[in-house]
Amino acid sequence: MEMIFQGLKVQYIEQGQGPLVVLFHGWGANKELFGPLIGTLATQYRVAAPDTPGFGQSQEPREPWELADYCAFCKAFVEHVSGPGDGEVILMGHSHGGRTLIRLVGSGMLRPRTVKKLVLIDSAGIVHEKTPQQLRRIKRYKRGKQFLSLPPVKALFPHALERLQSRSGSADYRAASPVMRQSMVKVVNEDVREYLPRIEAETLLVWGEQDQDTPVSDGKLMEQMIPGSGLAVLAGAGHFCFIDRQYQFLAVMRSFLGIDGNRGVHG
Repeated sequence: MEMIFQGLKVQYIEQGQGPLVVLFHGWGANKELFGPLIGTLATQYRVAAPDTPGFGQSQEPREPWELADYCAFCKAFVEHVSGPGDGEVILMGHSHGGRTLIRLVGSGMLRPRTVKKLVLIDSAGIVHEKTPQQLRRIKRYKRGKQFLSLPPVKALFPHALERLQSRSGSADYRAASPVMRQSMVKVVNEDVREYLPRIEAETLLVWGEQDQDTPVSDGKLMEQMIPGSGLAVLAGAGHFCFIDRQYQFLAVMRSFLGIDGNRGVHG
C-alpha cells in the first residue's frame, strides 16, 4: 500500500483486523523484517508497518532529516492508517524506530490519540560520551575532511572526500547516500532520555543480551526512567533480538498483548 508524505511516496504493509498496532523499523532496515511479528499480531490486531522515507521501497527525503522530521512522519503515518474508532493505538519501534517513538510519545505529539501500549525493541536514543579512541578518530576525520574540502585539492582529487566519508563511520553510514548520511549524523547525536519520564503508556522494553549497537545497559536505564515499564532480556540475542530469538520474542509479544498462542505464528 502507499501513502504520500511531504511529496514522498511511502510504501507500507497493512494486515489483519482489530485494534491498531503500528510498527516502525530501525535505521537501514525495512518493514519486511517484521514479517513473523506481523503474522502473529495480525491474528488479533490490525497491523501497519511502513518503510520509513529513505529505506526499503519508500522514497528518500530531498533534504537531511532531523529526529523531529521522523517524529512528524510517524505521527502522520499513524493518523493515515487510523480508522474512526482508533482512539487508542499500540506502537512498536526497533532501534531508530524506538528512538523516534520515545520522543513522539514523550512529547505528547500524538494527543488526543492515546498510546495504549508501547514496545521498544533494542531501542536507540541514549547518547554516550565518546571514548578517547573515538575522539581521536573523529579528530583525524575532521582534519582530513577540512583538507580535502579545499578548492585546489577538490579540483585535483574530486572523489577523495567521498572516499574518505565512505571509509568512515558505521556500516549503516557507509551504505547510506549523502542525504541519509547527513540525516544519520543528526539523529544519532540527539539524546532522548529527557522524554523517558514523560511516557505514560504501558511500556515493554525487549533487548538482546549481546546487543553491541544499543547495549542492554541502555534498556536498563530506560526501564528506570519510564514509569512502570518492564524489561525483557533475550539470552544470546544481538541487536535484532526479534530475529535472533524469534520464538522467544513472539512468546513475549503474545503475553504482553494477550494473543492466543494457538492462533499466532510460531517462529
